[in-house]
Amino acid sequence: MSLGSPKGDKTVTATLLGEEFEISRVGTNGDLRRFAELVRELDGKVDAIGLGGIDLYLYAGKRRYTIRDAARLARNARATPVVDGSGIKNTLERETIEWLQREGIVDFSAKKVLVVCAVDRFGMGESIARLAKSVVYGDLMFNVGIPIPMRSWTTVRIVGALLLPIVTRLPFQWFYPTGEKQERITPKHEKYFGWADVIAGDYKIIGRFMPPPESRALAGKTLITNTLTSADCEDLRARRVKMVVTSTREFDGRTFATNVVEGILVALAGKRPEEMTSDDYLALLKKLDWQPTVRILGEPGREGSA
Repeated sequence: MSLGSPKGDKTVTATLLGEEFEISRVGTNGDLRRFAELVRELDGKVDAIGLGGIDLYLYAGKRRYTIRDAARLARNARATPVVDGSGIKNTLERETIEWLQREGIVDFSAKKVLVVCAVDRFGMGESIARLAKSVVYGDLMFNVGIPIPMRSWTTVRIVGALLLPIVTRLPFQWFYPTGEKQERITPKHEKYFGWADVIAGDYKIIGRFMPPPESRALAGKTLITNTLTSADCEDLRARRVKMVVTSTREFDGRTFATNVVEGILVALAGKRPEEMTSDDYLALLKKLDWQPTVRILGEPGREGSA
């Protein structure tokens, strides 16, 4: 279930570890009431429900903060496990950064990286902090509207600990695009897109604020992100992005969000998400022979892979 636009809806079938899956994404266009109704309708009828377009948890260091609006939505399911992707963000996304460095696809020690929101992609953000030449974290710039770049992981942890107890109790739509807002591009902080060699984080944030094609600020850059459609790839190709990496697996030409992947793993494990550990997720991912999807983008209408 997603607070995003229904234009991104898709249903696929797949066989994973001998189990048949039907995987569906259903957008509610920012309608919290409709979202809650659908969760109640699906409760007990499906193996897992993913919260899309909204996080249940945000992190500052080791501390976890619950987003009030998301918790209200999750409580509509009494039998079916509800996931938000945080288990995957702490394991698969962290491992994606390590894999890119290990395989020589991205040498972070020579790269400047823009992480658009670290409290959302904490596993990714922490690994990049350790490996990259230099990093700018855009949490304040892109999500709070304060034009201050953060340049260290320590600063992210401190600012997160100060702001997240307040932010998580405010309406989620104030800080994250939902519904049709996800489709509007409002270029912002082009300087930092141009500065970076690598842009990492949630594509709903990257796509909302990325520079226009004529600026060439994204030319030759690498994006590490998630949840891409074919239209998204065309937008990035028009901006001359060189390479796109998604940590989640591609199904029928579509990469789904981390909450969908976490739902798959929880269903395979037969456990509640609160019972899952990082080792549980990594063991299942290893059995599935899961690895990031790397796309080399060319001219409009052409696409390669690595």
